[in-house]
Amino acid sequence: MATVKIFLYPAWIRIWHVVNALMFLLLIFTGIALHYSGSNISLISFRAAVGIHNVAAIIVTLNYGVFVIGNMVTKNGRFYRKWRKNLVVNLWKQFVFYAVGIFKKENHPFPITEKQKFNPLQKFAYVIAMYFGMPLLIFSGIALMFPDLFSYNIFNINGMVFYDMLHIIVGFVLSVFLLIHLYTCTLGDKPGTLFKSMINGYQEEHE
Repeated sequence: MATVKIFLYPAWIRIWHVVNALMFLLLIFTGIALHYSGSNISLISFRAAVGIHNVAAIIVTLNYGVFVIGNMVTKNGRFYRKWRKNLVVNLWKQFVFYAVGIFKKENHPFPITEKQKFNPLQKFAYVIAMYFGMPLLIFSGIALMFPDLFSYNIFNINGMVFYDMLHIIVGFVLSVFLLIHLYTCTLGDKPGTLFKSMINGYQEEHE
């Protein structure tokens, strides 16, 4: 069986991905620390957690700008715009593969190519996470950092309470997404195969 290497991850994508992952892990850690700051199981001091969280948040926000602009001016953006026909059917087919087919060593229903690096389930999840979840997380975070600019009632709820709830909910959802993403990255031919792609930029496929 021959191994074919497909170059899918240019340097800017790999750098963006590493920075985003590291900063997001910091945000999760400090977010949990802030949540439990008033208890006996506090991980670090409240002041340190706030400082680290804010710095990581600023880096993630700037890095997100790189992601959006990069997808606008490079070919990488096409992977998020092109949708296959029969989306619901394809999403179900991919889900069944992850749930059953992969354990039976069945062929992948949507093999990776130079024109399509995401399967339907990946693309759906990435678009929701990156183009809906991240803007909500960033916006609610900015509102919490500058309360004087956003301190008004929303749906009869105090503005800061609303933004805090939104920030926590979206942060939790994206944290779960990150865990699922890390798990699916171990589903290559070997546990480290897909992680290797973020080092050399090449996706290895077998023919």
